[in-house]
Amino acid sequence: MQMEEEIHIGKLIRRKLKEEERTVAWLARQMGCDRSRLYLIFKNQHIDTELLLKFAEILHYDFFAHYSSLLAENQSVTENV
Repeated sequence: MQMEEEIHIGKLIRRKLKEEERTVAWLARQMGCDRSRLYLIFKNQHIDTELLLKFAEILHYDFFAHYSSLLAENQSVTENV
C-alpha cells in the first residue's frame, strides 16, 4: 500500500489552517504549544493519531477521511486485479 507516499498530513493541516484564515500563532495557542513546533509538524508527512485528532477538533475538519478515502481506493484497485 502506498498511503505514506500519497498523503502529506503536515501540508494538509497547513492548507486547512490557511483556508480557515487562521494564523499559526492562533493554532499554537489552541494546541498549547509554540509556533516552532507547528512548523516542524507542517514538514512531517506523518504524525501521531492523537495529535491528528486534536488538529481535527480544533480546525473542525476530518483529516482521517483522507486516509479512509485512500484505503477505499486501494481496496477497489486490489479487488479489480
